[in-house]
Amino acid sequence: MNRQFFSGNRLPHLFLITLLFFAMTTDSSAGGAASGPEAASPSFARLLYDTYDTYREPSLNHRRFKHHDIVPLIRKLGGHPDITLVQEGYSTEGREIFRLTMGTGDIQVLLWSQMHGNEPTATMALFDIFHFLTADDAFNDVRAEILEKITIHAVPMLNPDGAERYQRRTAFGIDMNRDALQLQATGSQILKRLRDETDADFGFNLHDQSIRYSAGSTPKSTVIAFLAPAFDEERSINPVRERSMRLIARLDHMLQEFIPGHVATYSDTFEPRAFGDNIQKWGTSTILVESGGLKDDPEKQYIRKMNYLLLLESFRSIAGGEYGNYTVEQYEAIPPNRLRLHSIIFRNLTVPFREYAFQLDLAVNRAEVNINGATDFYKRGTVSELGDLSTFNGFEEVDATGMRVDSGMVYPDIFATEKELERVDALTLLRSGFTAVRVEEPSEGRYTDFPLNIIGPTALQPSGFQIGRPANLILRRGDEVVYAVINGFLVDVAGALNAGDALQDVGNALIYR
Repeated sequence: MNRQFFSGNRLPHLFLITLLFFAMTTDSSAGGAASGPEAASPSFARLLYDTYDTYREPSLNHRRFKHHDIVPLIRKLGGHPDITLVQEGYSTEGREIFRLTMGTGDIQVLLWSQMHGNEPTATMALFDIFHFLTADDAFNDVRAEILEKITIHAVPMLNPDGAERYQRRTAFGIDMNRDALQLQATGSQILKRLRDETDADFGFNLHDQSIRYSAGSTPKSTVIAFLAPAFDEERSINPVRERSMRLIARLDHMLQEFIPGHVATYSDTFEPRAFGDNIQKWGTSTILVESGGLKDDPEKQYIRKMNYLLLLESFRSIAGGEYGNYTVEQYEAIPPNRLRLHSIIFRNLTVPFREYAFQLDLAVNRAEVNINGATDFYKRGTVSELGDLSTFNGFEEVDATGMRVDSGMVYPDIFATEKELERVDALTLLRSGFTAVRVEEPSEGRYTDFPLNIIGPTALQPSGFQIGRPANLILRRGDEVVYAVINGFLVDVAGALNAGDALQDVGNALIYR
């Protein structure tokens, strides 16, 4: 095979060969223990992990790329002699949907990503994977084993119209993952046809899920959630579904080296309209991969790397049959997805109501709002829950014992323009309980980098601590302001004052006219 297509900085081949030889010669496929077989794959995965930047597609650095961004990458891959590129059809709005095929093996593996347009993590990883598979270096023996035993069919961005809007649904508003029976969307028709034409042995249904899921009843966010979808209401296990379960158990064991405690399983409630459930029913062992959330990884670049690892390990395990050493019981031991995470939780906060004062937990969530043709976003923060939140966790948590919450106030003076705010000491305003300033003529934008909200001369600043209200709050201990919450972003006012520091970056405030 010609492997001269991609070039880049490589680790010295001798070093890689030594490591790879060690990984392959320490392989043990013994299995069956509840904790998972001791195998070489974690060492192999570590090699993939350590060399990842060699194969990473550098032009994809954020989640909101569009169809026109990836078409040149797809066409370049299609020019490789070992890759077959087929344009399978068009979306409703005329965007091409492509399939990339590589390998000559009898085992057929079908992968599709971005069935939901705002779920792009695995799409990025697919390009990384093809860079790996077309490289020429010390991993050649592994590539040969994979590509001689399996044939890979990949459809990146099945819903390009949804991706254009960074939305889940198609241009005409249906959820493609509830279209497996009626096949109204062209992407749905393409996926069904490819499944039938390839008679795929394995299928990888690649998605993103909310970052608010945790792995079981732990405070750890779900980074990767798997599912071997049910094919009937009884959630029966036949040989097709069992293969899915065994492979997922293998992948969970591998990922614990890199994201320990951050792997979960998605609910296997049967959904008769869903593609995963039906593809499982049609005889393809289906693995749902849901990319979740990880603190300090807003663009999901680390989670992209985990997709790269798990998919390459899947290919290797399918080619060599190692997944067969894992058990259904190991799959069932993976903790379930739980929707229990909030952006911030304030614990034991005193919440006034009329003549009463309640000691409660208060949670805030921040949601993305599309701007600039869905190529960018700002965030809007709201109060998401109030009461006993002992069964929930936050990406940030604050012990607010002894603190009282109040709605933020509006500074009474009016500034002529936002330019005048450059001379304002925002920390002093926050210390006085203000979370907004008035400007005679606010700019046309919807958000601001100024650390307080900006409102027009007669506008009101939405606030309060009822569920669904904008999170513009002040937390006091006695008369001292300890924290401010500006549009759901936490500002450590007392900490900044005590340390004599400048105010930290607080995300984005909002502009109200």
